[in-house]
Amino acid sequence: MSSGRPGCPRRRPNRFPQLSVPSSSAKISSMPNTESLPARPPGATIMMPPSSLLASWTTSAEYGRLIRVAAVLFCATLIAATAQVSVPLSWTPVPLTLQPTIVLLSAAVLGARLGSACLGVYLVAGMAGLPVFAWSPGLAPGIGRLLGPTGGYLVAYPIAAYLVGRLAERGMDRRYLTAVGAMLAGLGVIYLGGAAWLAVLGAPTGQAGTAVALGVYPFIVADIVKLALAAPFLPSLRRFTLGR
Repeated sequence: MSSGRPGCPRRRPNRFPQLSVPSSSAKISSMPNTESLPARPPGATIMMPPSSLLASWTTSAEYGRLIRVAAVLFCATLIAATAQVSVPLSWTPVPLTLQPTIVLLSAAVLGARLGSACLGVYLVAGMAGLPVFAWSPGLAPGIGRLLGPTGGYLVAYPIAAYLVGRLAERGMDRRYLTAVGAMLAGLGVIYLGGAAWLAVLGAPTGQAGTAVALGVYPFIVADIVKLALAAPFLPSLRRFTLGR
């Protein structure tokens, strides 16, 4: 017999607890109070991730891509111009030029990708017959220069540019000593390529062992002095243009 009133269904107990919906005022009060957070001290600088000088200059520029293309072409032209100022040495087929220093400086400013692209443009222009390579006895302008005594240095330029550009992107161009170290690493790559190719050329005549004597020793002192004089340009240019 049912204890409820006749005609009325029996009410079942609610098995689920009632959930209270927080009001909008409760939501607002639960948000963190930003006024209590410590403010950034006046004059404090925001640390930016390391990047090349060119990338830092063109990050917010309206015509950034155009500026980067112009910088690559300008550096390639500058490298070609310095190749024309060469001093022949009687005891080696490789002339003394300012070109390695300008190659490494350009790579540090442009960065790894654009630095190697710049040297690629330079090599393509030289192989096409434009007079952009340094003077070489008995070899006309064109792709044949890569088979001459300076061919190893030329082929090593894009590799050295990529290395120096990568080191600069990681912040090694911000101080004098680290800038010198980055450029010395690139110079080592250039010497390695040049001496290796001279050894290949000298192998048939039994002069492979003199490759270092012909392709490294005559230039190492002058190149180190040039790098030591050029390296301050990188941190000074960064501080002058970016303030850091």
